Amino acid sequence: MINLNIDGMNVQVAEGTTILDAAKSIGINIPTLCYLKNVSDIGSCRLCVVDIEGYEKLPTSCNTLVQDGMIIRTQTDKVVRSRRMALDLILSHHNLICFSCPSNGACELQNVAHQCGISESSFPNFRLPGIEVPHVEDNPFLGYRPDLCIHCQRCINTCANVSGCNSIQLTSRGIFRAIETPFGTNWKETNCESCGNCAEACPTGAIYKKEAKAYRSWEIQRVRTTCPHCAVGCQYNLLVKDNKLVGAEGVDGPSNNNRLCVKGRFGSYKFVMSQDRLTDPLIKDRGTGKFRKASWDEALDLVASKFMALKRQYGSDSLAGFACSRSPNEDIYMVQKMVRACFGTNNVDNCARVCHSASVEGLAKTLGSGAMTNTIYDITHDVDVILLVGSNPEEAHPVIGMQIREAVRNGTKLIVVDPRDIGLTKQADIHLKLRPGSNIAFANGMCHLFIEEGLIDEKFIAENTEDFKELKKILKSYTPERVAKICNIDPDDLRAAARMYATAKKAPIIYCLGVTEHSTGTEGVMSMSNMAMMVGKLGREGCGVNPLRGQNNVQGACDMGAMPDKYSGYQLVSDPIVRNKFEKAWGIKLPSQTGMHATDIFPSAIKGNIKGLYICGEDPVVTDPDTAHVIKALKSLDFLVVQELFMTETAMLADVVLPGRSYAEKDGTFTNTERRVQRVRKAVTLPGNSRLDTDIICDLMRRMGYNQPTLSASEIFDEMASVTPSFHGISYARLENEPTKSLQWPCTDKFHPGTPIMHVGKFVRGLGYFYPTEYKPAQELPDKEYPMMLTTGRILYHYNTSAMTKRTEGLMEIAGHSFVEINTQDAEHLGIKDGERVTVSSRRGTITSEARVSDKTNPGECWMPFHFPDGNSNWLTNAALDKYARIPEYKVCACRIDKLSKEQAYDGRGRYISQKIIATQWHKRMDKSLTRVIMR
Repeated sequence: MINLNIDGMNVQVAEGTTILDAAKSIGINIPTLCYLKNVSDIGSCRLCVVDIEGYEKLPTSCNTLVQDGMIIRTQTDKVVRSRRMALDLILSHHNLICFSCPSNGACELQNVAHQCGISESSFPNFRLPGIEVPHVEDNPFLGYRPDLCIHCQRCINTCANVSGCNSIQLTSRGIFRAIETPFGTNWKETNCESCGNCAEACPTGAIYKKEAKAYRSWEIQRVRTTCPHCAVGCQYNLLVKDNKLVGAEGVDGPSNNNRLCVKGRFGSYKFVMSQDRLTDPLIKDRGTGKFRKASWDEALDLVASKFMALKRQYGSDSLAGFACSRSPNEDIYMVQKMVRACFGTNNVDNCARVCHSASVEGLAKTLGSGAMTNTIYDITHDVDVILLVGSNPEEAHPVIGMQIREAVRNGTKLIVVDPRDIGLTKQADIHLKLRPGSNIAFANGMCHLFIEEGLIDEKFIAENTEDFKELKKILKSYTPERVAKICNIDPDDLRAAARMYATAKKAPIIYCLGVTEHSTGTEGVMSMSNMAMMVGKLGREGCGVNPLRGQNNVQGACDMGAMPDKYSGYQLVSDPIVRNKFEKAWGIKLPSQTGMHATDIFPSAIKGNIKGLYICGEDPVVTDPDTAHVIKALKSLDFLVVQELFMTETAMLADVVLPGRSYAEKDGTFTNTERRVQRVRKAVTLPGNSRLDTDIICDLMRRMGYNQPTLSASEIFDEMASVTPSFHGISYARLENEPTKSLQWPCTDKFHPGTPIMHVGKFVRGLGYFYPTEYKPAQELPDKEYPMMLTTGRILYHYNTSAMTKRTEGLMEIAGHSFVEINTQDAEHLGIKDGERVTVSSRRGTITSEARVSDKTNPGECWMPFHFPDGNSNWLTNAALDKYARIPEYKVCACRIDKLSKEQAYDGRGRYISQKIIATQWHKRMDKSLTRVIMR
């Protein structure tokens, strides 16, 4: 500890503390402009200078470290004069247009000038015509006014050190320095991700969010909540003006540390206010296929009577329900309770079935808990190596991607195992560009090398694991040369990766859907566990096996028991003791037979065994593989109910559509990918007749004969926690009072601090299980008729079905249509040029899309996103299922790509069929459907 004196007060701080932080620790405010904690401390603005006894000059406090015995003064005449002069010079370059500036009232320069007693510069304005960069705001979200720029460089350092893009540069224009931003006419050609972190960092209105022109800081209320997109769980404030959402700003949450991505900052609120939100219950006339508006009483009476009639006629197991992985925990808990208590079946599931059910099953088998073992911060800070397998976090989990970029800049080694050249491969030390579907061979090859080169942790294996010998027998045949042939990689690269990962002190495995979405997905997950256990990298900091869950609350959907074999907290429905506990809590006899997985419900519906289905907030027509198969299944039902925000493709097939509310209109909790439970808070009340989703469920349960009182979100959470040991210690009160406003399960009592790292000292299952898995090829491989291998995934600017993100115009401007990535060699062979329209066909269907020719994929392989209605790859994907988790094989199917002829590429009126026309046609179809709904 260092002892010093600041303004007559003795203070003791840790070695390495800056004078600025030492002063703040005792309540002394030193003005700053260029400083941004942990981001920028260049000391260029000179406002934070202090007077130190024995120093001739005035040092900047933001980057001067304390020394023992220092005597510091922060308000001497010399300091005040220096600050006023620095501010006077800054203002001489600044255009004082405060009344029209979007940062008026929230401008740090304005605040500091007021604090220092300066209202204008005493110098002539040094901005000369023709020297400054012109105003630029071609970017749909962000603009730059150089006349307001004070050259503090916070934007540059934020873009480099926080976002990791390096898109903003300091340049020279004549005798002046200038900030060059990527918001001009060529903005699409830059590597700017439009995240807006630079705008949040700007202390003036130089870089600004365009939406900020619509409000002033004193007009808005801030409501802290959790992002509804991916599972990072970013914390931010929704900005509310006159009961309307006008923006979002990042806050210092434990998983995002003030960062937001473009979807979080700009795509998280406009869909809430969308004009095509459902506002009234709708009932379809099966004779005409048209919807009409109905009262809540009529709609709920119909739903209850139809489900109960089907139950009486065909039995409880003829019914099923899907919970929504985007809705809060409280909604999900009530859906699974309704299915079990009212339908009388365990046929309940959620969309984790098609994304991360393999993680739940696989990690539960090997470790005892099917969840991420460490925290996001822990696996992206102070680690030696990151092993990234089948995950593209820059696009699917952007704020984690930013943190991985930061880790690499700080010296972390990166191994990328992915069939594509993703953004992070440019920074990777090793890229194993393996063949899709060969993850198990890769993992077994790594484990073979651990043994062969003496890299295993024998003590850890002996004391903490079982069945190592069985796995060891299998691994003998997975030599680097054999694995290289299976995976289409260099055996020496595999050797280098094995040594790098095994010898690192801290090295997490981070994986995503590239591991899980296979017919061998569960075994692929277990092979990740095998690698980590073999080298002792579990139960400690900076290590572990860490699945990045896809949707904002897919972890919570599993935690809440929206699964056919488990109640909340992964308690088995087959365990009579557990079942008895829930029967006592709910006051009803519960079914003992394990229910049906979501992916098995569709073929069962086609066979006529499933008669009624309740879908809360999911859109399987768009998200599930083999779209034609899903549509056929839904049309085979006797009765389909969809609870939704919008008239989705699935909702169009429903008999009854019930309008729910978005995350911004309700209270609740989301659980992010690191098991962190965080609050969702109501920000607005919208006009219309929509109802809280939990109120809809409670009302419906009463109409089906179960005496379910209507409960608030906190009351529902308390009920769930009372029957779920891993949540016993979590409550709304604790979430409000915790420093991070969050808790990570397991949290077993009200004094438990939560569990950042799982399996410390002992695995949840007792001993870690080495699963002896063999490599098996994908269920469908290329042949003469379908010679290419198709894999699918997400892009940065959209989220899953794009039901939310496509209602933000700027996101559609950046990325608004389908495309297929084709390797350069394949494109040349097929005569396809970049940007041309093509057909992509599989055994299940044909779609049209736009060709993007590059070397991102290997020859013979192609890649598509699934967000866009004009070319949804799920018309093509294969519904082959994993034997354990019943997860589909999205990541591998055989396809054929054909160039469209000139006749095919034009419509009947001679217009070229561009992606824009197709998207417009789709929106018109949606508008007509909605018009029919509203008119009737």
